[in-house]
Amino acid sequence: MAQAVTTTPLTGDEIVSLCRRHTIYEWSAQAAVDPIPMARAEGVYFWTPDGKRYLDFNSQLMCTNIGHGHPKVVRAIQEQAASLAYANPFMATEPRARLGAKLAEVTPGDIDTFFFTNGGAEANENAIRIARVVTGRHKILARYRSYHGGTAGAISLTGDPRRWPSEPGMAGVVRAPDFHKWGRRDPEPVDSALRELEDVIRYEGAGNIAAFIVETVVGTNGILVPPDGYMQGVREICTKHGILLIADEVMSGFGRTGRWFAVDHWGVVPDIITMAKGLTSAYVPLGAVGFGPKIARAFADRMFPGGLTYNSHPLGCATALATIAVYEDERLIERAATMGALMRERLLDLERRHPSVGATRSIGLFGIVELVRDRASHEPMAPYGGSSEEMAALGRFFREQGLYTFVRWNTFFTNPPLVVDERQLDEGFATIDRGLEITDRACRG
Repeated sequence: MAQAVTTTPLTGDEIVSLCRRHTIYEWSAQAAVDPIPMARAEGVYFWTPDGKRYLDFNSQLMCTNIGHGHPKVVRAIQEQAASLAYANPFMATEPRARLGAKLAEVTPGDIDTFFFTNGGAEANENAIRIARVVTGRHKILARYRSYHGGTAGAISLTGDPRRWPSEPGMAGVVRAPDFHKWGRRDPEPVDSALRELEDVIRYEGAGNIAAFIVETVVGTNGILVPPDGYMQGVREICTKHGILLIADEVMSGFGRTGRWFAVDHWGVVPDIITMAKGLTSAYVPLGAVGFGPKIARAFADRMFPGGLTYNSHPLGCATALATIAVYEDERLIERAATMGALMRERLLDLERRHPSVGATRSIGLFGIVELVRDRASHEPMAPYGGSSEEMAALGRFFREQGLYTFVRWNTFFTNPPLVVDERQLDEGFATIDRGLEITDRACRG
């Protein structure tokens, strides 16, 4: 009789060693990579193989919105894998049918048609392709303080330094002015920002511009919340010039801001919306591009110019349906708004008590702390695209204390899963409060 093969679990050190030896880590110099070994996760916490617990204050990549290991979603994955693990994208499956109909219910306005992708970057790639085909125009407006993904077209749309190694990139990308400039505490006046946008459109030729792609609330470039009137003004300008408005809701969608989608805060209906991350809470990969009947009709008698082996993957669609059910059944969208108000109070408290806190911004459970050396000049604690000794020390402190979040440039993020409770929120902010003593010592005056 054959004996069962047993595998001894790897230690945390062994996992890290093998990962570093045989795999590549993104956006990193490999010699400096020092990943946290992750063995299991539940709710707002995850554990290393050696049992150290971390409070996940960033929802991994701002994506595990429903928290880790939700049993209803895990069960949906298991059941779908057992019945139909894959169908090619020319087939029609029940998860695909039901997910399209469900997304039509929760997305803004008349958006009711969806093309399913593997993730957010591919959603944005297809969004700009759709915009170019439908309008017959070639230029795409995008902002500097933005990130739209790591694939060839999406990285060209991206404004931040992750774009630089990929240049020259996709032709036709034009930079529109940011509503919030780097190194300034406050956003630009709405009238000024919109006037600058119209200037760019004038200089580039409105008839050449297919679309303006925006992160409705800018994510990794600063949790930049547009002032009231900005998104409405952008909508009006795009409509006036026949420019399609693409709302990149990959990070800000599915309750992160306290609404289904961030555009809902301003009553704006984009022509095209992209999503991923919270769509499945990242339990399995899935993204989507959504649009309304006018754009959908353009492909009634014309070939849709896109295709993916994993388009409308049944496992992804089933996972998304289960995830959306969790949002609804547990009222997580409303919970994000309620807990977001509590988080805002704690962020403002940091501003009052810590001289290195130059600004905090949040909407729902989408938050950031911006650190400065001098509040009067708002001099950042680290340069644009770089780090500093103080920021590195703060990152090490958080890790030692079991708090996981992104420390990027002169900022760190507060983006816990939507299931976070007040006690867990306080746990995270207590660690942050102690850590800020490091950056406070670097302040002048």
